[in-house]
Amino acid sequence: MKKVISLAVLTAMLAGCADLSTTGNNTSYGADGFGEETLVGAPASGAQQTLNDSYLLAAAPKYYIGTAYKVDDVQYIPVEDLTYNQTGVAGIIPTELNGTKTSNGEIFDINQMVATSKTLPLPTIARVTNLDNGQSVVVRVNNRGPFVNTRLMDLSPAAAQKIGLNGQGKVQIQVLSDQTIAVKTATLGATTQPTVDVSATVVEAPVVAQPVQTVQPVATEPVATAPVSGDYSVQVAAFYAQDSADSLAQRMKAYGDAVVVNEGDMFKVRIINLDATQARSVIDNLRNSEGMAPGLLKNGRWVNADSI
Repeated sequence: MKKVISLAVLTAMLAGCADLSTTGNNTSYGADGFGEETLVGAPASGAQQTLNDSYLLAAAPKYYIGTAYKVDDVQYIPVEDLTYNQTGVAGIIPTELNGTKTSNGEIFDINQMVATSKTLPLPTIARVTNLDNGQSVVVRVNNRGPFVNTRLMDLSPAAAQKIGLNGQGKVQIQVLSDQTIAVKTATLGATTQPTVDVSATVVEAPVVAQPVQTVQPVATEPVATAPVSGDYSVQVAAFYAQDSADSLAQRMKAYGDAVVVNEGDMFKVRIINLDATQARSVIDNLRNSEGMAPGLLKNGRWVNADSI
């Protein structure tokens, strides 16, 4: 009996909540505190959505990752991550945005299963699970936002309704790798080989005769005479193709100790072993001379590139 009463009270409280995601400034979309958590177990049996909605895997006007950017002094670094699996707060995209253009050139439709993300490529296919009731929905992430630090993602009204989300709630977001690769391939075309870039738009250079050796996340002996005890690393780009990362790292040796770090399925080009002064100089040079938007790490943790 106590369980029945508590559920009834919870339902009444949720029904009485205002839709917090539809208030405030709707410019929180399209512009260019929860950690990663792996949840075990299969999706809830009540969530049997299949990918029979043609638009989920349809080609997009463009495949958009974007460069690092700031909103309200908060830096966001877009990255292609097929292992993405996080929990956080999700809200609902305001209905008045229906018919507006998304960051990758699609048209937002409140009746489709779509969502926003600050950093995932557009489009990305993901499963979103409401952690209050276990209900899941597969969505097409096709717009940037929400630029509210308390929320990780916003869902279309139709997607939110499918998982019983009224206002805001805690969700698990899992990228579906096979479906995401399928929609990416459909967008780019079979003959196009994209440059996947975490922090800058990089034109891939041809593979040189002597590629840089791929290393695990362990600092190697620097080429330059700079101290090896620097706390900072500048991330230039990230690739799925090792040859592309090796080629860029070779070119980046002009700026310091450039290495390729293999993390998961990605090969990340970083200039390592920098003190604050060196890191500032490298960032400025990459911005001014290369047209890049590099990211900055201190002792392996992301920090604002303009904080030094």
